Amino acid sequence: MNPNLLSDEDLRNYQKRGYLHLESFVEAATLADLQRAAAEFVEVSRGLETSNKMLDLEPSHTSGNPRIRRLNSPVDNHETFRNFALEGPAAALACSILGGPVRYHHSKLNFKWSGGGEEIKWHQDIQFWPHTDFSPLTIGVYLADVDDVMGPMGVLPSSHQGPLYDQYLDSGEWGGAMNPRDVAELDMNEIVWLTGPAGSVTVHNCCMIHGSVPNNSPNPRPLLLQTYSAVQSYPIAHIGANGVTGPLSGTVIGGTSDQKITIEGRQIAGAPDWSRAGAPTIFGSQQETD
Repeated sequence: MNPNLLSDEDLRNYQKRGYLHLESFVEAATLADLQRAAAEFVEVSRGLETSNKMLDLEPSHTSGNPRIRRLNSPVDNHETFRNFALEGPAAALACSILGGPVRYHHSKLNFKWSGGGEEIKWHQDIQFWPHTDFSPLTIGVYLADVDDVMGPMGVLPSSHQGPLYDQYLDSGEWGGAMNPRDVAELDMNEIVWLTGPAGSVTVHNCCMIHGSVPNNSPNPRPLLLQTYSAVQSYPIAHIGANGVTGPLSGTVIGGTSDQKITIEGRQIAGAPDWSRAGAPTIFGSQQETD
């Protein structure tokens, strides 16, 4: 992984503002591979009448007029997405921003279909999948040219340093978005809309307030998203999406993990990750070998 992928100014801007906007970051050949992979799932969707675990469809979806909201976990469903996120440009960018190595968490592809593709209300990500710190970030790649009418992502600069909002409804049910009363207190004139040609990249911190309006253009606005944290950051089980992120979640990229974590100022040198191989017994671990 190239640790010098970004300039010092880029890194300072990310720390201060909580986001980066990198136009035409992804090379043409890589972008074309991602576009072809995305198109394969559009064809798959034609054989579906309702959503399944892989594809989330709009209610008006038909075979002749496919309308996909989201491809869940593209990294686990296609080699092209897997290579891009775990070995390619997205992985390198995450390592550069976080000082690598990093820990992969999850991925998704939001299509935001043409002619009114659904808005994403103002929200913060960390409440969906809390970690042991606030290092997690999400790297997005526009797979098509995106202008102002296509529902580009909007971010509120430096909001990652502010309050973490309750995203439950007044009924007590999970709403996944900020309460309108809280949104009314934001200065919406400060929102930055991240447009750009296909291959442009967005990066936002897990505490950043962000969202998007409906896509009122005649073209879909596919945005490929992948989330990473610093290697010493761990998702907290049994809260939100943690634990249902796919079999590759937790993959360490750009190095190895020393399994150290700090809680209440005390550092723990934790045991190895046994989630895939299975845990040994304490008796076997304590036997010395020559």
